Amino acid sequence: MLLNWLAYITNTIDRFTDNIGKVISWFTLVMVLFTFLIVVLRYGFNLGWIAMQESVLYLHGTVFMLGAAYTLKADGHVRVDIFYQKFSIRGKALVNLIGTLFLLLPVCIFIFYISVDYVTTAWRIMEKSSEAGGLPFVYLSKSLLLLMAITMSLQGIAEICRNLQTLLSNNESLPPKKEVSQ
Repeated sequence: MLLNWLAYITNTIDRFTDNIGKVISWFTLVMVLFTFLIVVLRYGFNLGWIAMQESVLYLHGTVFMLGAAYTLKADGHVRVDIFYQKFSIRGKALVNLIGTLFLLLPVCIFIFYISVDYVTTAWRIMEKSSEAGGLPFVYLSKSLLLLMAITMSLQGIAEICRNLQTLLSNNESLPPKKEVSQ
């Protein structure tokens, strides 16, 4: 019963993270196209718009801040695994569980906590770009700090559930991660 409940939580959060990852992947394409357009307009026609340049920065920030949870789900974060690679499946699950509980979640909570005032102040004054002709959405960009902490925490909970499944199950295989769709 507990393993089924853990699997349900893991799959639900993984689906949510997958959906965010799919949306973010399109942001990457838009960012590349905008960058190309900026270069062509600037060097080919001597035209430039601060708002278009800032939109690339906003997209870039969104890709990194919201893509972090997707990367965690895909096990794509950098890991120094001198010893980890030789551990058994259960040993890896234990290391991942401890790392998530004592490193990932506390850092996410800390980031969320220290960012709340910063973000609420930006929303209160509806912070705009300091550049003439810039985008009036700085407060939305700053909100990515809170969203990153939330999405990483959610994916951390999924990782906790996944590793608990491994540790509590009788077989020596990891619960399958949902395939990362392209």
